[in-house]
Amino acid sequence: MKLTKLTLFACMAFALAGCMGKQTEKVAEARVEQVETTKLAKTEISRIVDFSTTLQGYQTMNIAPSVTGKIEHIFVEVGTNVKQGDMLVRMDQNQYTTTKMTYTNLGIEMQRMDALRESGAVSKQAYDQTKLSYDQTKETLEFLEKNTFVKAQFAGVISAKNYEDGELYAGQPILTLTQIYTLKALINIPETYFPLVKKGMNVKVQSDIYPNEIFPATIEIVYPTIDAASHTFQAKLRISNSSLKLRPGMYVYTSMSMGQVNTMVVPYQSVLKLTGSNERFVYLNDNGVAKRVFVKMGQRFDDKIEIESDEISEGDELITVGQAKLVDGSKLNVVKVN
Repeated sequence: MKLTKLTLFACMAFALAGCMGKQTEKVAEARVEQVETTKLAKTEISRIVDFSTTLQGYQTMNIAPSVTGKIEHIFVEVGTNVKQGDMLVRMDQNQYTTTKMTYTNLGIEMQRMDALRESGAVSKQAYDQTKLSYDQTKETLEFLEKNTFVKAQFAGVISAKNYEDGELYAGQPILTLTQIYTLKALINIPETYFPLVKKGMNVKVQSDIYPNEIFPATIEIVYPTIDAASHTFQAKLRISNSSLKLRPGMYVYTSMSMGQVNTMVVPYQSVLKLTGSNERFVYLNDNGVAKRVFVKMGQRFDDKIEIESDEISEGDELITVGQAKLVDGSKLNVVKVN
């Protein structure tokens, strides 16, 4: 069978490509890259761990009386700062007034019963019955007073108002009171640090809104259990906010000192990123051949970065100059060892 010109051309091109590929591989194998290396050694660093979180009011209370009915008057508006004990809401007073009158009458009756009891002119059963009615009415009156004249349980700011004077209250809270002079935040910490985090530890809180300011905080609670899904535990921060620069809902980040540790710290530019992923790696000099090792990055110090890998040991030669042009297995000529 005769070959057509097209088929013959394709065969020649394939053969030529094969020859060129083999030549390229030979050139690549023969090429020696000039690099500089640094011998790895552990360095003692101050372990600083960063977390992000959202601020919350230290206390938040929905003002929702336990009695329904008409709202006579709301004494505050959204944004009003209140002190503990300030009047917030006055509900319809009819039930309170009626109970107060009953309580007054029972008080008079109790005085009479006390006098009769001293003279022995009243039975114990009658006395006890009047006393029970008096005590029950007193408790009811205290309950109604608390829920008719609603006062602030702590100092804070009114952050929500859902009704106006004269409206019928039912279900939804009338107001929301939020404490903002002191704030709180919850942070999720990797379980690795559980032995190091203690109640009372100092924490730095920062916000991008105030880039040059640090707000001191302390760890108030270390939650005792580890989340099985995320392998983290929570800690509650208490943040003083006397300047009122911080507000609930703000996004902040925190820094915690975890003490001194010995770890590998290398030049930042020696760590490369695998194309198309977030994996990071470095090259080591393995007897004149480039060895790619994947690493995890840790804390950064200006132009240096902490790295972790089970394949890295002290004394290994890390390639710090010329690493960008290497591939795994490249032959090396080390021109300088730092």
